[in-house]
Amino acid sequence: MEQTREGVPDYEQLFMSREIKKDRPFHTLILLYRGMRINLLVSLLFYILKHAPTWVIPVITADIINHLSRPDLNSLRWLWIDLAIVSVVIVQNIPSAYMHVSFMSRSSRQVEAGLRGTLIRKLQHLSMTYHTDLRAGRLQSKVLRDVEAIETLSKQMMYSFVPAVTNVLIATTITAFKSLQVTLFFVLVIPFGVLLITFFRKKIRTRNREFRRQIENMSGQVAETVEMIPVTRAHGLEEVEIGKVDTTLSELKGKGYRLDITEALFGASSWVVFTLFQLLCLGFTCVLAYQGKIQVGDVVMYQGFFSTILASINSLLGVYPQFARGFESIYSISEVLTSTQIEEYQGTAAVDSLRGAYEFRQVQFSYKDTDKHVLKDFNLTVRPGECIALVGESGAGKSTVLNMVVGFYRPTCGRILVDGRPLEELDMRMYRQKLAVVPQSTVLFSGTIRSNITFGLTDVPDSKLEEVIRLANLQDVIAQMPQGIDTLIGEHGGKLSGGQRQRIAIARAMIRDPEIILLDEATSALDNISEFIVQKAMRELMRGRTTFIVAHRLSTIRDADRIVVMKDGQVAEAGTFEELMSRKGAFYELKQLQG
Repeated sequence: MEQTREGVPDYEQLFMSREIKKDRPFHTLILLYRGMRINLLVSLLFYILKHAPTWVIPVITADIINHLSRPDLNSLRWLWIDLAIVSVVIVQNIPSAYMHVSFMSRSSRQVEAGLRGTLIRKLQHLSMTYHTDLRAGRLQSKVLRDVEAIETLSKQMMYSFVPAVTNVLIATTITAFKSLQVTLFFVLVIPFGVLLITFFRKKIRTRNREFRRQIENMSGQVAETVEMIPVTRAHGLEEVEIGKVDTTLSELKGKGYRLDITEALFGASSWVVFTLFQLLCLGFTCVLAYQGKIQVGDVVMYQGFFSTILASINSLLGVYPQFARGFESIYSISEVLTSTQIEEYQGTAAVDSLRGAYEFRQVQFSYKDTDKHVLKDFNLTVRPGECIALVGESGAGKSTVLNMVVGFYRPTCGRILVDGRPLEELDMRMYRQKLAVVPQSTVLFSGTIRSNITFGLTDVPDSKLEEVIRLANLQDVIAQMPQGIDTLIGEHGGKLSGGQRQRIAIARAMIRDPEIILLDEATSALDNISEFIVQKAMRELMRGRTTFIVAHRLSTIRDADRIVVMKDGQVAEAGTFEELMSRKGAFYELKQLQG
């Protein structure tokens, strides 16, 4: 199993191996702790020491009662010895408990961190199609809720399951040395526990799966609702959105209620059955004492041991719903970690620099589970340093072409060549480091203006940063901020206007000194004055670099070397602004519609 730089396990290879079976979550849990078994063994040894009073006290109590029952008693020396033994056993509980939890926690916390880290790394490597199909809220639920449930399962295994089994084995072994009859009675209890678990197991597992999936749906719904608040408010649709969430919450409530009822019936049934067994044990040992087969004090000892066994079995039955929840969460994260929908391109060819020559040959593309082609027979040759503007109606395939240049989508059919090399042969990480992308929907994180501009870069000179700020027309924005460039801008840049966010995104592209530039409506959120200034800066940035521009406002692409008009996923016509206007074709019609 690989380790990250921080020593946290990386479980991706484990989940992708044949060792992991989705329908064997307990086996998966054991594999997660591979390499930590010495820690767990030491923790178990300290648990036995810590829990020793549970087994020693009944034996000492029985010894005291048996001594007091003897008529020839003439000294209390045995009493002080018994009390001294019990005192030592009780006091050692503190250091033993500390060591038990210390070794256990090291392992469980490492697994927890390893699973979260592996999930995050896997999400970074999964294809964009996978992320498109799965709601972000559901992924958050897997990273947060499911890993927490697995960590709880680990603790319950170590703090409940292993101790319970140990208690039963030790109590039964001690009893076997004293009385085989009582031991056989103890052993009869275990099948009843197994029968109870077998009876409720399928229902609890089904209810947990339904509840887990509804939680994921709710997480996705809430994330979407929060994101849509500006649109919802703007159209006065608050009640509609609240109604949608209420419906989801109502379904969650129903599934949660059914899960709670099933778990309650399971818990109550187990308590009743084993409490009745405890009464039977008391009656059985009293009859043996009455017949003279055991001493009177042994009744207390056996009752103590039987209580320990019942408590252990009851604790197992009580936490079984949590076991079921944890096993379901293992299944849930397995859905992500065993996914084969990884990065579309897996090339390894080094990319030291790009001239920027692109060639699309008979490219076709359609999304999964649909026969409708977004691109069909798309052919385009782009010269190094050429500025290409893609225009057309919504759904014509413009943004898809940009996503293919970035490598997010791979052609269903056809090829894309970069500087004469097939895109699938290139190392995607090296290739993308040569690109700068300014999307239509600006993506910012909740840091400072500085950290958003220099995202992913280290040791950026102040002089370069100041130049980029000037070119992106950000001076006035920064001047208005209380901490200047180090002002926190809130989640998704919520404290900024749309135009200000867009200028920060443009500055982020500029500071990378890219070799290829992709602009998806990059100036759409700017006012006319800012747009004029930024476009002037962008012309400087684009000079000598291959640039792809997606634009709806046709007036903004007048200076493009070539305008490609797209229709139904194909090139309808291409040429300069003046050429296309003189032809009075598809571009001319679009321009006339805009005025």
